[in-house]
Amino acid sequence: MSENRLPALLKSYLLLLAFAIFTACKPSQTSTSFQGICGTVLFKSGNHMPGPDRPQPKGQPVVREVLIYELTKIDQTEATDDGFYTKINSRLVKKVKSDKDGKFCVSLPVGSYSVFVQEEKGLYANLSDGQNNIFPVTVEKNRRSTIAFDISYQAVF
Repeated sequence: MSENRLPALLKSYLLLLAFAIFTACKPSQTSTSFQGICGTVLFKSGNHMPGPDRPQPKGQPVVREVLIYELTKIDQTEATDDGFYTKINSRLVKKVKSDKDGKFCVSLPVGSYSVFVQEEKGLYANLSDGQNNIFPVTVEKNRRSTIAFDISYQAVF
């Protein structure tokens, strides 16, 4: 190969490499326009009491059906004595399943929602706000709301 041709090939190669890097790093349209809820579902059991020299267990990622309802107050539900919901008197909006890593994502319109997971004994949610809304999550326009859903009915804190 002639010496005059090598710099031209090198310039072409570098230009192609720069273009490839630029297009690979450029954010995609879907990542900026996603609107909904994404999260991780973790199952926690056993002793989670804090103590000196005792690392806190993080929980195990689990596959679960995640149910998204219109924002639901406690008085819109029926529950068992052990805290599982047997009836939700608000509209079910969407269902999605978490993967083996406990991860899920669901696109939703702007609004406020309640999140539950399906367990053998019924629906489960362990958070509420000051207005008695169960596991409330707000979805804003073109925004991703990220949650951590801990299934903790077999854990001690």
